[in-house]
Amino acid sequence: MNKVAIVTGASRGIGAATAKLLAAQGYKVCVNYLKNQASADAVVEAIHAQGGEAICCQADVAEASEVKRLFDQTEAQLGAVTHLVNNVGVLFEQAAFKDISLARFERVLKSNLVSCFLCCQEAIKRMQTGAIVNVSSLAARSGSPFEYVDYAASKGAMDTLTRGLALELAGSGIRVNGVRPGSIDTDIHSDGGEPGRVARLAPQIPLQRGGTAEEVAEAIAWLLGEQSRYITGTFIDVAGGR
Repeated sequence: MNKVAIVTGASRGIGAATAKLLAAQGYKVCVNYLKNQASADAVVEAIHAQGGEAICCQADVAEASEVKRLFDQTEAQLGAVTHLVNNVGVLFEQAAFKDISLARFERVLKSNLVSCFLCCQEAIKRMQTGAIVNVSSLAARSGSPFEYVDYAASKGAMDTLTRGLALELAGSGIRVNGVRPGSIDTDIHSDGGEPGRVARLAPQIPLQRGGTAEEVAEAIAWLLGEQSRYITGTFIDVAGGR
């Protein structure tokens, strides 16, 4: 089987780790990015250096026309898309709920949730069989009070989308699952204004440390693969026991 995966938001962090791991497992990978072409190119170069096959494609996956272009370009260069990882996620500086503006709330929902909706729709129009993994967050369960309630809300909605879509597609040969990372040491915490957030939270985590992007990528890859062929509509929490 020619395995072709699109990984959204793959120029850094969990997305980059996932793209590299999938390529090492024999997938042809499209590394999607929004702004940082240099980082996306570096991910592709790393995959090529390991003997894998990958391309990068700039696209704002919160826009329907750009999602279609992303899939068209991937198909033209790598073949029919068989796997999708919805990894795009944005958050803004920590704030209490009362201080979150409507503009910020709408931006988070569009970037995190609408992108997942659009990419899932485009994927299922094209896939005959395959798998989708939506990268949610432990915040979907915790609510992330006084920090990122908007982000948590977007990920909670993603979880509901994941479950509903999985049940709709259960008889079609396409599986849909989710991964919920907890405190993972990536650059996203700098976006939230606290680069050291994982170290601060580590004592509260049963395993007493933050996770790595590679550990999340391993869960994503497992859910995409044949080892999980009897699993759909479920979630793996990669959160150190939280």
